[in-house]
Amino acid sequence: MTTMHAAVVSSFDRPPRYEEHPAPVPGDGEELVTMLAAGLHPRVRSGADGSHYTSRGALPMVPGVDGVGRLADGRHVYFVADDSAGGTMAEQAVVDLRRSVPLPDEADPVVVAAAMNPAMSSWVALRRRAGFRAGQSVLVLGATGSAGRMAVQVARHLGAARVVAAGRDAERLALLPGLGATEVVSLVGDPAEVAERLGAAAGDVDVVLDYTWGAPTEAALPAVLTHRTDRGAPLDWIQIGSTAGADITLPSYVLRAANLRILGSGQGSVTAAGIVAELPALVDALVAGALTVEAEPVPLEHVEAAFTAPAEGARRVVVTM
Repeated sequence: MTTMHAAVVSSFDRPPRYEEHPAPVPGDGEELVTMLAAGLHPRVRSGADGSHYTSRGALPMVPGVDGVGRLADGRHVYFVADDSAGGTMAEQAVVDLRRSVPLPDEADPVVVAAAMNPAMSSWVALRRRAGFRAGQSVLVLGATGSAGRMAVQVARHLGAARVVAAGRDAERLALLPGLGATEVVSLVGDPAEVAERLGAAAGDVDVVLDYTWGAPTEAALPAVLTHRTDRGAPLDWIQIGSTAGADITLPSYVLRAANLRILGSGQGSVTAAGIVAELPALVDALVAGALTVEAEPVPLEHVEAAFTAPAEGARRVVVTM
């Protein structure tokens, strides 16, 4: 049996460890790829601790849902791993080329691995889940995290006329106008005052990209709806992340008071084919410099420390091989 080094999860109550692990064997339609970089996304963390909704509880496992690798012919590709394949935080992985996109020579593997997953969350939400059109307006709820920061850039790149960025970190919030936010709203302070600020700024948006859920969403929903000039105008509220909590209490009047559609964007709500179809344009935008990300490379042998270090909202850790 051929082995390799990988980040290996042997128990959901402790972080992955750098260990030897059986090398993957390509199946029909798959190729073996030498991994170069894999992002440590929130989705990867929840998969590694067994809390993600797609987790099947099987151990041991290798975390990692996407990454940049080198094919046998030397080409570099970004790919999204199949759910049935091993993870990408390893020296080798298998790739179904139908779930990949070739990278130009000038593409930095670390930057691509850092940016694609957080950018994809808002890109796919706007392109595949919402009825978003260029010229409309977007509220990013939870804009000071890595994915929220990217969502501000994605919304502007796709043609949003207004992007309202709402978040708690004052320092990061102040940087968002430079990335495309037309207005920023602090979510810190007296709840009534926060609700008034948010409603006044975002009452007439067309789409909400929600990375928080929990208490911030409970407060934001009625604040936005009660400030709408035309409550009959459609509002797509897209649930993407749950950094503030997995549940909300939703009063029934909220659903009656406006033309509101609440929907999610993620694995299952968007097909794998639909996600992959968006990858080439997203890579083009990233390589062209239209989207920026703060990436922190960490060698595979230090993966345990990477998982246990406090996560920094605007910076995306990338495990390098």
